[in-house]
Amino acid sequence: MDYSMDWQRLITNKRLGQEDRHSIRHDDRSEFKRDYDRLVFSAPFRRLQNKTQVFPLPGSVFVHNRLTHSLEVASVGMSLGADVARQLIARRPELESTMLCEIGQIVAAACLAHDLGNPPFGHSGEKAMQSFFTEGPGAAVRGSVSDVFWSDITHFEGNANAFRLLTHRFCGRRSGGFVMTYPTLAAIVKYPYSSLLAGEKGKFGFFDTEREVYERIAADMGIVRKSAPGEPPRYARHPLVYLVEAADDICYEIMDIEDAHKLKLLSYDETEALLLGFFGDDAKSRIRRRMEDEQLTDTNERVVYLRASAIGRLEAECVRVFVDNEAAILAGEFEGSLIGHMGDPLLAAYRRCAGVSAERIYRSKPVLDVELSGYKVIATLMEHMVDAVLHPNRYYSRQLIGRVSSQYDVGSPDLETRLMAVVDYISGMTDVYALDVYQKMMGMSLPIV
Repeated sequence: MDYSMDWQRLITNKRLGQEDRHSIRHDDRSEFKRDYDRLVFSAPFRRLQNKTQVFPLPGSVFVHNRLTHSLEVASVGMSLGADVARQLIARRPELESTMLCEIGQIVAAACLAHDLGNPPFGHSGEKAMQSFFTEGPGAAVRGSVSDVFWSDITHFEGNANAFRLLTHRFCGRRSGGFVMTYPTLAAIVKYPYSSLLAGEKGKFGFFDTEREVYERIAADMGIVRKSAPGEPPRYARHPLVYLVEAADDICYEIMDIEDAHKLKLLSYDETEALLLGFFGDDAKSRIRRRMEDEQLTDTNERVVYLRASAIGRLEAECVRVFVDNEAAILAGEFEGSLIGHMGDPLLAAYRRCAGVSAERIYRSKPVLDVELSGYKVIATLMEHMVDAVLHPNRYYSRQLIGRVSSQYDVGSPDLETRLMAVVDYISGMTDVYALDVYQKMMGMSLPIV
């Protein structure tokens, strides 16, 4: 069978920024485990503990934040990658001599990184950054920047920002960002095309500042390019993107249902019906018997058991879809997500969960309150900081610029660089830090000595 992409090229231990030299090994970790460890111990990853996932950051009831979500996605991603590798090698023994067996670790590392670029306050923060330029004072800079830069900032996207964070040379560092391996970097690019091709959904994979980096990685690994020379770049996905996406899809949908039960947005009966919907009648009976045998009388414990069962069922089905469609995936012809290609009753059950989430969770008062407040906070930060870099010699501008870390080039002579530095600075904040800066800007908070 003819494949357009080759696993031997797609799974390489080449590192961005260290292409011309071999890494020095001090232990028995694989290169991809080193990626994972670098992410776990990084400051941007730690900051995810203070970024909203869906619900407000926890009070007396613990719900997921970006950090716990990323760890859970990485766990599911590890299982997806390991199971796919095992089945592909069983079907195609010639792959046993490749690094295909490492894809579980690669997917897990990419899963840790997939949300690093998300700004404070989730989707509302992302929307506030876009709208500042399309609907707010930021529209005034339109005539002073290039078309592609304008497209990038008006479509600001957490996925593209994660790739930037991992690859950008802040402070003139010789190496590229985190010095990740090529497969880990490519596996987080869910939308491998320019913002000029973002369309109505507004999704894209890399800012123009990182376009050449992605193009170099893609060319080295043999990722199919779908755009003609001279056109805005568009590529097929690296195959492992599908596994990262599936792990994310599984976790956010199922875990949001569990959190909604904890917060009493959904009753136990509603939650049980949704999670058991992934199983046929016989399997439902077996699961109920097991819960009785385990003497799980507490409703939260029962939901945990149901959640684990549902995740296991979805993981196995996504593995099947990937393996069955390997040829189309390697040809760059597979359309949609692994979840979208599941068979019934799983797909119907997943869509029921998504429908309930949209109606009962994402439009609930606690979630809307965070979105409203978060939008205002981020919009205000953008307004003040952009005004400061546009007029850096004003007294108030100097005061604001003076509190920005030196890693952000807000003093660059180039306007686009200064504006992007503001985007980097604000998108990297935690929810709590963004609120603290907002309150200081508004004169609502003073340091107590």
